[in-house]
Amino acid sequence: MEMRIAVVGSGYVGLVAGACFAELGHDIILVDNDQHKVAALQRGECPIHEEFLPELLQRHRGGRLAFTSDLPDAVRRSDIIFIAVGTPPKEDGDADLSYVESVACSIAGAIDSYKVVVEKSTVPVYTNSWIRKVMLLNGAPAELFDVTSNPEFLREGAAVKDFLYPDRIVVGADSDRAAAMLSEAYRPLVDGNYYKNVDAIPGPFAGPFMARLIRTSAKSAELIKHASNAFLAMKISFVNAVSSVCEAVGADVQQVCDGIGSDSRIGRRFLYPGIGYGGSCFPKDLLAFRAVARENGCTFALLDEVVRVNEEQRNRFLRKVKRALWTLKGKKLAVLGLAFKNGTDDIRESPAIAIVKSLLREGCHVTAYDPAAMSRAAEELPATVKFVSDPYQAIQGADACLILTEWEDFATLELDRVRALLRYPIVIDGRNLFNPAQMEAASLNYYSVGRADVVQERRITRLEPAAEVSDDLQSQTIPVKDRAA
Repeated sequence: MEMRIAVVGSGYVGLVAGACFAELGHDIILVDNDQHKVAALQRGECPIHEEFLPELLQRHRGGRLAFTSDLPDAVRRSDIIFIAVGTPPKEDGDADLSYVESVACSIAGAIDSYKVVVEKSTVPVYTNSWIRKVMLLNGAPAELFDVTSNPEFLREGAAVKDFLYPDRIVVGADSDRAAAMLSEAYRPLVDGNYYKNVDAIPGPFAGPFMARLIRTSAKSAELIKHASNAFLAMKISFVNAVSSVCEAVGADVQQVCDGIGSDSRIGRRFLYPGIGYGGSCFPKDLLAFRAVARENGCTFALLDEVVRVNEEQRNRFLRKVKRALWTLKGKKLAVLGLAFKNGTDDIRESPAIAIVKSLLREGCHVTAYDPAAMSRAAEELPATVKFVSDPYQAIQGADACLILTEWEDFATLELDRVRALLRYPIVIDGRNLFNPAQMEAASLNYYSVGRADVVQERRITRLEPAAEVSDDLQSQTIPVKDRAA
């Protein structure tokens, strides 16, 4: 059944949800109070880097998908209203729910028939109850609305696929009527009919697929979202702690991950050592979940350790850079990757940005490249950071190349060319994109996470010296270091 849906907020969650619900055949009104953003969306501009999202906006804009800044009108014209506004962390780690409250007040003033109000933003437990109280206090008749929770589980860079091919759809509702309406919105995914369309967005699965819908209470749904992200963050911190042990004893963390990840109870996903998690979800949700536990008298020290390990992983990487280069002041470094992960231009809580800032404080000169995130990074980083249009420009004449985001483009770099362009043959890989043997064969000194360093005694000779490298540095001996066992 075709439904009329309003989505309030045009960030990652709201924009993807609106476009995907339109793809499922519903009439969508996407609401944002930023009129410049609304105008850009009406012109067909896509404000974020997300696979398949531009295609969906182009496919449904002006048809099933409309954009407006008039929230009361959108509420009156809709059966379901999704709240997908930001919930940034406050200084104490609690989620700032002022935007959610503001939207709830506006919805309350516009209700003229029965509506289902849906929490789509990531919020702490009890938010559902507070939205209902706020709406009642602002004049909404109790019989004209229900509040439900429908947490999102979207990975940036794969958000459209995650929405249309979900592991699960959680409907947290204490009202059967509201649960039925919200379930109806997802019916094309649950009954599998969407996947029969010839122009359906391609998914990660071969053959027939039907999404699983899980009905829970509103409070359980709120906890599912925070607990899921906390567990995934814990898995990342765990493997990073294991990588430290691997380095200490001379083991290979990739082999260890293959061994433990083959256990079906554990699984291989998120067992990738690196420079830590980031983004708009994990850091914020972990702090919020910890705050909820604390406020309700529950001790959850495990979450404190997850945060500590994540912060320490960035420090460990900086120590690798110092170990490779000895002193950092005045060093010219090529940084490949600024987004918090591949497939997105999001730099919120990006470990790459944090590391670049630390290197700048050490007196380094940074030349950076990222396929998608440079314009956003330029707003965050000092003007001293130089941005270039391809990775080889960043590498030319650099004392070392640092890989900070796992873009596939970086894994296919021509290593002979990298070797020729670098001032010193040093690659410090925070994402383990390369095989150590591959780097050794390319005559590159290679530092990665949880694996033995590749450090060779050799003399640098250049057939074609890189630009900006003085004659007295054309032949230089790299410090000798025994390769770890």
